[in-house]
Amino acid sequence: MRDPLKTLAIVPAYNEEKAVGAVVRSLKDRHPSLDVLVVNDGSTDETSAKARASGASAVIDLPCNLGIGGAVQTGFLYAVREGYEAAFQFDGDGQHLAGEVDRIIGPIRAGEADVVIGSRFLAPTGGFRSTAGRRAGIKIFEWVNSILIGRRITDNTSGFRAYNRTALDFLSKHYPSDYPEPEAVILLGRNGFRLKEVPVEMAERTAGTSSITAFRSVYYMIKVLLAVFMTALRPPVQTR
Repeated sequence: MRDPLKTLAIVPAYNEEKAVGAVVRSLKDRHPSLDVLVVNDGSTDETSAKARASGASAVIDLPCNLGIGGAVQTGFLYAVREGYEAAFQFDGDGQHLAGEVDRIIGPIRAGEADVVIGSRFLAPTGGFRSTAGRRAGIKIFEWVNSILIGRRITDNTSGFRAYNRTALDFLSKHYPSDYPEPEAVILLGRNGFRLKEVPVEMAERTAGTSSITAFRSVYYMIKVLLAVFMTALRPPVQTR
């Protein structure tokens, strides 16, 4: 059955040749009418070729590595330009599950939220929840959000998110580039967007390794918190 909203899956991918094909196929198998955009973020491997061969609706090859913020914002710009009414982020490393897409899109279809975040920490059966160090950092973000925007968000670093047309248009212009997931929560909250979390399960990445090691995690946390507070200090871009 065709989705009542014209919906786009945005798959940012950097050197994910071993995983991106299976990711695209899982989305198309589960949601045959879904449009899937792969944003190849300046990969030096066969990510682009694997994405095209797997049946992606479109592949954008960025000329250099912009990072996750630039790659996802490219997807937002494409979604707005092509007239999509809704879109969702879906990682190219195999951590997100196609069977969970309806959970994050459902509140967008129902008009209950502008942005929906898939949370690992609301899921009753758990699934993959990252390392203990990262979970501690995420709890700190949860506390900071409660202070800065008056909202409890349990999974600030989740990249499994859905957006309506209004949020897509806003983020296509203002998406943070440094630490986009936690910064975007503050940015959206400060600008009056309706945020909702839903429980989802995630898997361990199927290939490659994360760029954030245990050694760098404390340094990363300090930098992210500084970026988040700077975002909170800026006046709202719009009043909703």
